[in-house]
Amino acid sequence: MIATSNTLASSREIVPATKGRARVSCIGARSFLLEAPGEFDLPAQRWIWALAQRVKGWADIAEVIPGMTNLLAIFKETPEDPEIVAGRLLEAWNNAESLDLAGKIIEIPVHYGGAYAIDLPAICDFCGLSDREVVRIHHEASYRVFALGSAPGFGYLHGLDPRIYMPRKTVPSLRMEKGSVTIGGMQTGVAMLTGPNGWNSLGHAELQMFDPTSATPALMAPGDTVRFLPARIEL
Repeated sequence: MIATSNTLASSREIVPATKGRARVSCIGARSFLLEAPGEFDLPAQRWIWALAQRVKGWADIAEVIPGMTNLLAIFKETPEDPEIVAGRLLEAWNNAESLDLAGKIIEIPVHYGGAYAIDLPAICDFCGLSDREVVRIHHEASYRVFALGSAPGFGYLHGLDPRIYMPRKTVPSLRMEKGSVTIGGMQTGVAMLTGPNGWNSLGHAELQMFDPTSATPALMAPGDTVRFLPARIEL
């Protein structure tokens, strides 16, 4: 699971967003979502990582889920006063120091183009670039894993070049293959499951990134650096 801003559709805002101040919302009875102010970037995510380290040590916390520049805190019991909980989260946010997780480097061989790159022409049309330019820009960048979620082992990767930002589809593809290398807005990732998907595919990776029988099932972890290697380019 990952906490995203879409989760707030049925939530109650406790602390409104102001410049330089985080926003805290109550989701259900026991869950509180803190959203970082400012840009969707690495500095904001480092604050989220630091906040997660602080909050997970609270005795009344059941689970802490760091998301994309946000953090979901799930309490063991329903708090009597949500305002007090919001204040605790904001205090922890204000006092937490920036934390840069020391992750590993993951290199993922990719077959760019070909049968799996079902959305590469649309990406080119939207960005005004050739297919070779899109592929080159994508594999020349380095990406940081901000959070895991959506599907087991799926990593939300930050660092996509703005020249190849591509909005998510308004109507998802009914079947996108597991291993599809995709772009969704300002993020990129690798599909963990075969099925409906609203991201845009430009290639395919065979590397197994989730093994439920392993002691550490997910290959990716927050803080890791990911590089896509062009094992084959078929355009």
